[in-house]
Amino acid sequence: MNISDTETNHRFDHNLSLIYLDHNATTPVHPEVLEKIPLWAQYWGNPSSIHKVSREPKSILRETRKSLAELLGVHPLELIFTSGGSESNNTAIKGMFHKSNKRNHYLVSSIEHPSVLKTFEYLKTLGAEVDYIPVNQEGVFDLEFVKHKISNRTAMVSCMLANNETGVISPLSEISKLAHSVGAYVHSDCVQALGKIPIHLEELGIDMASFSAHKFYSLKGTGVLYHKRGVPFQNLIHGGGQERSRRSGTENILSIASLGYMVSKKDQVLEKNIKVKNLRDDMEREIISSISDVRIIGLTQNRLPNTSSLFIDGVDGETLLMNLDMHGICVSTGAACSSGSQEPSPVLRAMGYSRQEAQSSLRLSLGWLNNESQIEYFLETLKKVVLRIRSIKEVTL
Repeated sequence: MNISDTETNHRFDHNLSLIYLDHNATTPVHPEVLEKIPLWAQYWGNPSSIHKVSREPKSILRETRKSLAELLGVHPLELIFTSGGSESNNTAIKGMFHKSNKRNHYLVSSIEHPSVLKTFEYLKTLGAEVDYIPVNQEGVFDLEFVKHKISNRTAMVSCMLANNETGVISPLSEISKLAHSVGAYVHSDCVQALGKIPIHLEELGIDMASFSAHKFYSLKGTGVLYHKRGVPFQNLIHGGGQERSRRSGTENILSIASLGYMVSKKDQVLEKNIKVKNLRDDMEREIISSISDVRIIGLTQNRLPNTSSLFIDGVDGETLLMNLDMHGICVSTGAACSSGSQEPSPVLRAMGYSRQEAQSSLRLSLGWLNNESQIEYFLETLKKVVLRIRSIKEVTL
């Protein structure tokens, strides 16, 4: 099948016409990763075999685990390769439920990814008691609620490190101290944080953490679960006993190799994200100064350097998204995993915003190869589109 010119423009190249501002949904594969795929594809052996065809795949597995462990400040054998962030979340939460003995109470933030919230909803059908930690309209957790609800019956507290829609970073160190004071464990969905902010899991006090390769310019199909030694564990997938019998199934070596390569670029991460943050901050200042009735969620909070969540009054988010898409600009109105739903963002609703406010939301998430000219074009287009939508709405009223 031939690839059309339009499809070709979807590649990771800032000189092409497509402007991609939805990196929290997924990141494009880094061009250097694309170049290396033919080489890695030659290492097709099963890493569980003992003959020479398995040696290179086994080496890729070992070296990626080692370099990722160094990045996260943990031991390599505390990392388990999975199929993605959703599997990692499910494994951590369900495993704790099956191994938590007499503890049957769980605390989970109300703005988690669906793979966390829906897993806890499932556990409730099995008898688990779940309390949801509220957040205010800036995305800040109610720590007093945690202090009030947590007890020696609590098995786990689950809070994401950084929210995928607002970018607001959670006070995980404080939450971990509260949890550990009563003997509870801490799980964190760290999917959005990898490659954007420094992560040292031991310093944060996290016992289990979930990651996904495709949020860090790598191939889809690989996730990682950090599972601290000594923490109760129950494997979710049984079979051949891979990953030290913690996750059966032949490892996705091609995707794991791409993740390992991106982790090897860790010394560039800070510099690139400073550039991204400067672009994001300049973009927000221009939006506020040039478009009326705009609010930025979490503006005064510690946020991911690439994320901006906006309310643009008088403009439907889906209408805005489609108009921008026609101009070659890719944005989001919320979490990509909730696409197709007719309901506005559950995260924004959980933060106390009205349905109407949530429907006027726009999420912008920048990446490493976005540049000033792209942001300038986006801003010019956004101003025109918002003005047109508002003028049409006024005429119809």
